Amino acid sequence: MTGTVAIIGGGVIGGGWAARFALNGWTVRVHDPDPQAERKIGEVMANARRSLPGLTDVALPAEGPISFHDSIAEAVEGAAWIQESVPERLDLKHATFGAIQQACDPEAVIGSSTSGFKPSELQQGAARPEQIMVAHPFNPVYLLPLVELVPGEGNDGPMVARAKETLTGLGMYPLHLRKEIDAHVADRFLEAVWREALWLVKDGIATTEEIDNAIRYGFGIRWAQMGLFETYRVAGGEAGMKHFMAQFGPALSWPWTRLMDVPEFTDELVDLIAGQSDAQSGAYSIRELERIRDNNLVTMMRGLKAQDWGAGALLNAQEKLMRAGTPMGVRAEDLPADAPVMTARRTVPLDWTDYNGHMTESRYLHAFADATDRFMEIIGCDADYIANGGSYFTAETHIRHLDEVHAGSVIEIRTQVIAGAGKKMHLFHEMVEGGRLLATGEHFLLHVSLETRKPSAPSPEVEAALVRFAEGHAALPRPQGLGRAIGAPR
Repeated sequence: MTGTVAIIGGGVIGGGWAARFALNGWTVRVHDPDPQAERKIGEVMANARRSLPGLTDVALPAEGPISFHDSIAEAVEGAAWIQESVPERLDLKHATFGAIQQACDPEAVIGSSTSGFKPSELQQGAARPEQIMVAHPFNPVYLLPLVELVPGEGNDGPMVARAKETLTGLGMYPLHLRKEIDAHVADRFLEAVWREALWLVKDGIATTEEIDNAIRYGFGIRWAQMGLFETYRVAGGEAGMKHFMAQFGPALSWPWTRLMDVPEFTDELVDLIAGQSDAQSGAYSIRELERIRDNNLVTMMRGLKAQDWGAGALLNAQEKLMRAGTPMGVRAEDLPADAPVMTARRTVPLDWTDYNGHMTESRYLHAFADATDRFMEIIGCDADYIANGGSYFTAETHIRHLDEVHAGSVIEIRTQVIAGAGKKMHLFHEMVEGGRLLATGEHFLLHVSLETRKPSAPSPEVEAALVRFAEGHAALPRPQGLGRAIGAPR
């Protein structure tokens, strides 16, 4: 699902929204009176281009165009989604919504990035109150999937359903709150932790770096993949949540925290915290810290993706949507047998690069192995088939590294069947970027019984699909490099 989106306010959050939409194929129209808006969003886009596409193992659609407009009316023209990200002043937001509703499609969704205002406050004086809802993201918007979606009280109709569908299509998770509350949900947690952290610094208990280390080396990692309640359920052991609450519930009455007591923001406190923060992170520019943050987030989220858990499960669901209706989503009978089969189209992620700045050696094998898995799936050796006891094992592999490729590059793999009948399958993969041949992978596989772990005949259906490609590909030119051994060309 793509269309046109208007971004009203192009700061850190608005720029992140622009990147999330554009990299998912939407046409983006931006209005921001800041004369530096185009430069700032350009820098956000540069970070997003190197990180977001590498989260998925399916290439994102072609990037949508971004244009900048002098007026709100011009920006919202034709937009199906309008995202307001102006400063947190209610009078400014009301004026912005007024200008938007005078010019926009009445059926367009108007989302507000507000972190604190309730939808009932945003909708005051609006021509169409039900059109305005909170869509509060988290920074960086182009990577983090959570969006707190809060419509007005009682508004839960087709427009809300459309909003959820759009956000899901962007790879995001709409947390639909049916009852409004100040600061929604996530920021209330952050505020509680922030209050306690201020006291710990002020009272000399811990420095800013020590507090950050307590989070990133401890519960922060647990929360990233399991949240709060599920983490505590596990902490309760075999007896579960009831045991945990019985054991630790009394601690809630102990004076451990000062959550409702805020230290006075004196110049001394501000200087103390700012000084410690400079000592902790001042060696890096903001752009360097953003890239370090993005690298870490991509690596963690891809790890969760491999486990189909947490934010990784959302990425897998998005990939399934992206595969549908593409050459990557069809079976053998839908593909011509007289041409190489596209078995991969993906972006090279950040964590696939090495100290030389290009895709590391092991990842070529990773990519070719994924292509082999995809071809197996095409001929019917899919998850269900494997669960029933049959599969192919690789017996021999030869890879030629012909050209380098970098993070963010979109690579394709095309597969030719050299031979296929009975227990044997001989594949030749070519990895390309545009017109450049990057590498080839030659693989010989044997069908095995997973019960005996020995070679066995495939099912008639799988063998017939394989033979169909083998016979069709027999008429293709012999691939350059086929049968090569290590050493100089013959």
